[in-house]
Amino acid sequence: MPRRWRDKRAVTRYLATVALPVLLETVGERELTLRLAALADDPVGVRRAMVDLGLVQRTRDGAEYWRTEVTEYEELVLAETVREVGGE
Repeated sequence: MPRRWRDKRAVTRYLATVALPVLLETVGERELTLRLAALADDPVGVRRAMVDLGLVQRTRDGAEYWRTEVTEYEELVLAETVREVGGE
């Protein structure tokens, strides 16, 4: 993760969009951690940062997470997904 707050915030917003591409989709803690582990060296730290920034909400016991905020990376992530599925 970058040290500068602005850069850390941007990276966290991007990772939240990639790991939880469907807004309000509920995902278990283990699944989210696995998704983040494929993207970052510290998946638990990224998960915590997403919650701290208000991008992601969680149940009181931390068993389930969901993204609550639309980010500026929605179209980029969608385009990457279409490219991967289409094999381009």
